Order: sequence, then C-alpha cells, then structure tokens
Amino acid sequence: MLNISQLLDEIKASPYREIVVVAPHTGKITFAEIAPGDRVHGPQGQWKELPGDRLATLERERNPKPVCAPENGEISLVHKELNGCFVEAGTPLVVLRHMLTRDEVQRTILQKTLHLFLAPERAKYYFTPEADKKIRSSDAHSVTVRDGMELFIMSRMKREVPLHYTGPDGVIYEVYFKYNENLDAGAPLIGVCPQAHLHVIHDMIIRVQTEWTET
Repeated sequence: MLNISQLLDEIKASPYREIVVVAPHTGKITFAEIAPGDRVHGPQGQWKELPGDRLATLERERNPKPVCAPENGEISLVHKELNGCFVEAGTPLVVLRHMLTRDEVQRTILQKTLHLFLAPERAKYYFTPEADKKIRSSDAHSVTVRDGMELFIMSRMKREVPLHYTGPDGVIYEVYFKYNENLDAGAPLIGVCPQAHLHVIHDMIIRVQTEWTET
C-alpha cells in the first residue's frame, strides 16, 4: 500500500491539473474576450447538456463552431498570436488550470492505491453473469475476486471470449467501465482492494472528505 498521507500531501502541493484546449478541426480561429486569470465554467446541467463558456470560435467553410471550456478552471495561457489565423486540427489554443475536486482527488488516490486490472485489448467488456448478478443485487464490494478467476467477457469483432482476472485476492472496490462501451487496451476495468487494506481505504476517503477544500 502507498503512504496515503504522503500522497495526499503531494496532491495538496499541486492541487490542479492543466488542460490544453486544442482546435477540434482546421479553420480560422477567433478568440473570445478572455485573458490569463479569468475563471471559466465547464459544461453545466444534470447531464452536462449545457456547453461550457466559449473560449473561441473556429470557422471553416463559413460554418462557425464554438470552442468551449471542457472543465471549470482558470485560464493560464491564451495563444492570442493565433487570433484571426488559419490553424490545423490539434493546435493548442488555451491552457486551463483546473483545481481538483474532492471526488477527483479521491479517484486519483484510489487509482494509485488499488490494484488496477487493465483491458488487454480494445474491446467491449462485461462481467460474467454470476458476478453481474451480485453487483446488480448489491454492489461491486460484494464481489470477492481471486487470481485466475473467470470474471469478464471480452467482446470484439462479433466474438466473445472469457477473460480471467490476474492479481491479488480482494474485493472489487471500483468499476471503471460501462456496458456497451469500447475501451482501449490498457484502460482500467476494475480496482481491487485486499480485505486487509479496506480500513486504510476507508480512512483515506474520510480524510479527503474532511481535509480537502474546494475552491
């Protein structure tokens, strides 16, 4: 297990992540009235159906498309030298500094603390019927896994093959995939916590919820 206190202190020392907003396609870029230090909001609404604040407009073949903030944050850099210029897809436009929320800090620590079982190839993944029944009737924490256990069904190119879990024995603490969702190779499927370490994880969650101050 990692030293939770040390990891939390490291995150507190740098409590944000930088997001580079790039041009989604080629076109002429016109920036909104934004400058470093401005705070912007990302998508809003219950389903994130309302787009974030407009950062720029990208026009291609007289078809303007807004470039919006993907997350809440503070603008740290605007490439104003590109204003009015034709840019290629993927060109960096704006850098946002997104302050981490409690949930994001918790997810970060869990991904560093739990044993992550990763997708071996790009495919859709499902739990076996037995595991799926337990998770639906209770929750993922009710499923205990062991090394070599047949736990998933991997679906790709109209073929389904069983996938066996490899790693330490424990309980499924986090599920990182959704049904009918294609995952890339290397994406985490589940996070497993040994029974003996559950109390450490619970203590970590309490610490994050009580100590982390959101801005």
